[in-house]
Order: sequence, then structure tokens, then C-alpha cells
Amino acid sequence: MSASNGFRRATVIEQPERVTDPALLDVLSELSKLEPIFHHPELGTSAAELQRQAAPDFWEIGASGRRYGRDFVLATVRARYKSGQPDDAWETSDFYCQAIAPDTYLLTYDLRQGARLTRRSTLWRLTGDGWQIVFHQGTVVGD
Repeated sequence: MSASNGFRRATVIEQPERVTDPALLDVLSELSKLEPIFHHPELGTSAAELQRQAAPDFWEIGASGRRYGRDFVLATVRARYKSGQPDDAWETSDFYCQAIAPDTYLLTYDLRQGARLTRRSTLWRLTGDGWQIVFHQGTVVGD
């Protein structure tokens, strides 16, 4: 054990088994269609439509490790839509859904953008107005 952090260096990489509970397959199907977040102009691109998609207390941790608040994220997304620039090509895979609390779910997945692979996690809450994003994080997968 290392004296500096108390953790032993692992010789085998352990991956948890991630199989979505069959009772959540409908939720998994709905949420996987909404990812990656803010990359579906068909859900709305106006300020009001984007605000409806994100909970008032929404925040995220970007793949850079920086924290971003709701206002900054929504302004950035809105500017992207207004610019008319197409999204980078991306591919999602390996979706997993887990119930966290009543009407609140953790959705995780992999996002490939060219050579870059990130692991994503989004907390979603089902409200009377539909699904809202509560939290999002992206983590770059290293070599």
C-alpha cells in the first residue's frame, strides 16, 4: 500500500457488470434517445425550450474537469444552434440506466467523437413537463 494515498495499485482492471434492470428498459429507451444532451435540435432550440430541458439547479462537469452552471451551458448551446454549424459526428453506445430516487435516474453511456472517447453520466428527473437534466459529467477515457 502506498503511504501517500492508502490505495494499493491494482494489477487487474475491474469493470462492474452493468445490466439495466428489466423494469427500467422503457426508461432506458426514452433517455437514450435524449443523449447526448443538447444535441437534439428537434427538442427545441429557443431559450425557453432549452430551459425546460434543464432543471433550475442543473450543472455539469465537462470532460475538461471544469464545472459549468446552467446559464453558461444553455447560453453556449444556444449560440451553437444560432451559428448553424453542424454538430461533430458522434456515436453513443453502452447505455445503462439505474433508478436513484423516485422519478430520478442515472444514465451512463460512452460517446465517441472521432478518435476521442468519453464516458458520460446524466442524472434525469421526470417532471410533469417531461424529462429534465439535473446533472451531467463527461470523462475522457485515457489510453
